[in-house]
Amino acid sequence: MPGTENGDVQEKQFMADTEKEKILLPGRRNRAGNLTLPEKKVQEAICVLLVELCERFTFFGIVCNMILFCTVRLGYRNYQAAIVNMCFVGTSMLTPVLAGWLAECLVGRIKLVCICMFLHFLGTALLPIVAFPFEDIYIDKRHILLHTLTKKEQKVVFYFALLTASLGIGGIRAIVCPLSAYNLENCGPKELLSFFNWFYWLINLNSAVVFVTISYIQQSVARNLGFLIPFVSVLMAMITIHMVRGEMIYKPKTDSSLLTTFGVIASALKMCCVRYRYFSGDVSNWLDHAKEYYGGRYSETQVESTKSLARLFPLFAFQILYRTCIMQIPSGYYLQTMNSNLNFSGFVLPIAAMNVISIVPLLILVPILECINSYPFSSKGNGHSPTIYIVAGQLSAALSVTVAGFSEIHRKHFPQVEQTLSEEVLLVSSMPCFHLAPQYILLGVAEALVTPSCSLLSFWLVPERIRGISMHFLTLFNGAGCFMGAFFVHTAHTGTQGNWFPHLLHEGKLERFFFFLASLMMVNTLGFWTIAHRYVNLNQEYTSEIRGSLSEEKEAFLKHDKVVEHYGSVLDHSPILSPMETT
Repeated sequence: MPGTENGDVQEKQFMADTEKEKILLPGRRNRAGNLTLPEKKVQEAICVLLVELCERFTFFGIVCNMILFCTVRLGYRNYQAAIVNMCFVGTSMLTPVLAGWLAECLVGRIKLVCICMFLHFLGTALLPIVAFPFEDIYIDKRHILLHTLTKKEQKVVFYFALLTASLGIGGIRAIVCPLSAYNLENCGPKELLSFFNWFYWLINLNSAVVFVTISYIQQSVARNLGFLIPFVSVLMAMITIHMVRGEMIYKPKTDSSLLTTFGVIASALKMCCVRYRYFSGDVSNWLDHAKEYYGGRYSETQVESTKSLARLFPLFAFQILYRTCIMQIPSGYYLQTMNSNLNFSGFVLPIAAMNVISIVPLLILVPILECINSYPFSSKGNGHSPTIYIVAGQLSAALSVTVAGFSEIHRKHFPQVEQTLSEEVLLVSSMPCFHLAPQYILLGVAEALVTPSCSLLSFWLVPERIRGISMHFLTLFNGAGCFMGAFFVHTAHTGTQGNWFPHLLHEGKLERFFFFLASLMMVNTLGFWTIAHRYVNLNQEYTSEIRGSLSEEKEAFLKHDKVVEHYGSVLDHSPILSPMETT
């Protein structure tokens, strides 16, 4: 009826006006006083960033003087201390993957967040109380020892604290502050590269503050202030509790997970072994065996997403040796600095403060790279390929390790002097530690070029639904690089009877270890350069491959009568491409 139709039209118009009013007033609060969606998104991003910075603050605070503690306080050899440090960093990179699996399958996200926050605080509280040298406390001019543990008990508590801290770090990185929580789904390559540049810039600025302050606190004066690390852990816990109460914890999509990716690979391998039981036709890719059509258990979209991720595995693999070179900063380079003259105009520099020299190039280069990338992206739409930055960064890393070898030869030409570190008198080279600055600068340039570009490729060149999984795999391979570095150190020390990674640097040939690592890094760089062309337009190729694969399988369906009978009604009433696959 006309009256009814007019009423419906007026009602629809009223609803449309109401929606427009909501859009025009995005910052308005509702009657209950709750935050609107845009305000909640901003608050969520701020909280995630604060938790990220607090977590990195505690992490770098643990790492910055671990070798000094292991060698001076626990009596470890240099190679043992380096292995402990690299294994802790590697474990902290692998635990987010474990925490993500536990949150998805066993424990639940909120419960696991609470457990990980407790573990993180327990680890960061035990380290300054028991392990790190904070035992001197002065109250009313009386000297009091905080603990009198034996070396063996100290080692047990030290390793327990490192384990609990790394488990807590994994849960925080995987659940509270994953990259997916920053809402990057609608960003293009220019915006993503800019995000990764400034994201790592902010993290490195935070680490620079940590290396200057915490290392000096731990090594020199005001040691009681070292409890700042667990205090930051408590602050991080308070922000996380606020996020839990405000329902700001990121919840990933349930249709894609790390287990699904591993399941597709396992199913494809299984079907490759027993494929004679199923369809006898050949497939274009071995992962296609996991598809339901070929007898597998996974859908077309899941398998195609895994195939696009598998094409990034060579990129990830070439990051392993690069990460091993980067791990020389807290291991080999640290030992060189520790055995150099740290006195600067009567002031003893903290050893870990030399890490700031490697951070300064990154802080300077990021704004410059942003200016370089802005014009090409805006005018041509493509910009410089990130693979160019990766190749240049890996070359810089190889050059850095080479310079470290020559610096070690140069360092041993100086006479030895006595130097007090953590109340222990050590014989070190009289060469000023600033002579080691070039190798730190080159590694800083490498990080500025490689890490944001590799993160961009890992995030952009896969379907949106598995971008978080792709970043997990990148983290796994980076963690493998840390353990690879520990393996190299152990092998070099054992194979040369301690000559290539000596306890007393002036009696060994540490430069040979650096030259060996530099030669491997050059081969690694050349290997990546040969495959770099694969990652220029991978996103477009992925789209065409999905369409081609689907059209091939449509023809295969039509060749099998039984399949046509089973799927006939589906083909008659639904398109070949689903809405997700046509976007």
